[in-house]
Amino acid sequence: MSRFINLFFHKKFIFVFLPFIVISCQTMPTAIISRPRLNSVQLTAFLMYMNPELDQQRVMKISSIYIEESEAESINSDIAFAQMCLETGFLSFKGLVKEDMNNFCGLGAIDINNTGITFENEILGIRAHIQHLKAYASKIPLKNECVDPRYKYVNPKGKATKIKHLAGRWASDPEYSNKIQNILNRMYLFSR
Repeated sequence: MSRFINLFFHKKFIFVFLPFIVISCQTMPTAIISRPRLNSVQLTAFLMYMNPELDQQRVMKISSIYIEESEAESINSDIAFAQMCLETGFLSFKGLVKEDMNNFCGLGAIDINNTGITFENEILGIRAHIQHLKAYASKIPLKNECVDPRYKYVNPKGKATKIKHLAGRWASDPEYSNKIQNILNRMYLFSR
């Protein structure tokens, strides 16, 4: 840890000590089915800070869709948004999945021969992400019509109820869950 930043964990709280500044916030959520804390303005501000080249109106639209779709399926939109930031490189799309695919979670992206699933628009792409996340997090059936073509392949349903369970299941990267949690932590600290 840097000599300028120290973290102290106590029960349900994390204290961040910066020179002459103390930031306290509740422990970060770990359950995918949980209540979010951030609104679309906060999500937009964070993403614009991380990637200032983005179109702010588009980011606001995406943030709002994430909240709406997550709420419909009882998914924590903060966690889904953090996962989207990881999967797309903060909407820079420098990996297999390209921007025009409207694929915000790397759905079906395996290698150069399988670059991922393309969705007709942002709403369907985000809905598919939320539905796929719900397949991992819950046995409860979807509320919206299924647009995730890979939903049926997640078995058993509810096998990853927490962020930490996504590593080795959603992605083979053993640090995958830690990367999502890291982005989530940054989102909350940024939004204080």
